[in-house]
Amino acid sequence: MTKQELVAKMQEGNAWIPGKRVKLDFGGEGAVMLDGAGQQVSEDNGDADTTIKISWDDWQAMAAGQLDGMTAFMTGKLKVEGDMSNAMQLQGVLAKLRS
Repeated sequence: MTKQELVAKMQEGNAWIPGKRVKLDFGGEGAVMLDGAGQQVSEDNGDADTTIKISWDDWQAMAAGQLDGMTAFMTGKLKVEGDMSNAMQLQGVLAKLRS
């Protein structure tokens, strides 16, 4: 899946946390903003309530169910800046991607 396909699928599935801005930072691959305030998903790299830093490959593994989010966090593959509770709610976002 490309980043553009990810954005489209997340937009279609309303994959955001209501009222919150969560940025997925893929490093050199860019970013995806889950804007629950604006109810949209984009490739915006602006300010967010929570920023989740993860490599594109590790994100793909998480989205496919091959890598658990907590395991990724505990092993340093996933880093969270800002409100940790928003990151915890992203399990539901990932579930929307798999359905």
